Amino acid sequence: MPPMSEASEPWWIVCLCAQWCKVCRGWRADFEALAAQQPQWRFAWVDVEDEEELVGDFDVETFPTLLLGRAGQLRYCAPIAPRPEVLLRLAQGLLGEHAPGTGNAEVLALLQRIIAERS
Repeated sequence: MPPMSEASEPWWIVCLCAQWCKVCRGWRADFEALAAQQPQWRFAWVDVEDEEELVGDFDVETFPTLLLGRAGQLRYCAPIAPRPEVLLRLAQGLLGEHAPGTGNAEVLALLQRIIAERS
């Protein structure tokens, strides 16, 4: 099977969280419900402590932190208010074909590792 072109690769919404974080625990059900309602995007919940090998040296300063992008394009990496409408509005604005990317190579590498493991 030939590799997908970048434009045909799915967009990913990745939540970096920790089980000990009360906010993350409360946010997870809403995140998963939004994932079920938005099949055009791929969603991943990554516990930075349970999946320490995957996350590597990437330092999450605030939970929950969100990554939005696809294999070759990072569109967003920052904490998010844990509310579905905030995430939906953010994703709709940033995951369009002409939205600007970001040049953070470390975060893009993390996103690529998560996509490779979860695909």
